[in-house]
Amino acid sequence: MEPLIGFLSLFATIFGIAYVFLTSRNRERLALIEKGVDATLFATKPSNFSIAKFILNIALLFIGIGVGIFMGDLLSTQLRMKEEIAIPSMLFVFGGLGLVAGFFITRSIEAKEKDQ
Repeated sequence: MEPLIGFLSLFATIFGIAYVFLTSRNRERLALIEKGVDATLFATKPSNFSIAKFILNIALLFIGIGVGIFMGDLLSTQLRMKEEIAIPSMLFVFGGLGLVAGFFITRSIEAKEKDQ
């Protein structure tokens, strides 16, 4: 019975947030239209999403995780660190470095695309 209450409260919370967001957005738009504001304000900008950039970032994350596992094992065997500390810490460090590298590579790709 307790998990059911948890799931119901989770879905009720999600529904409540979505409802408040959508109704308040609608009210704001109606108020702006009544004041005579240009309708181009509501136009959304096209997304810059590219599946190639997404795959690049995921690949760099997984490479970082792999290097993190290797370095964590290396630290635990060579420096006799606790394996419970060495491997997770290196996973986070190198996974984060992979994401940072992906960010900078993606940013340079977008700058080159913008220049062309």
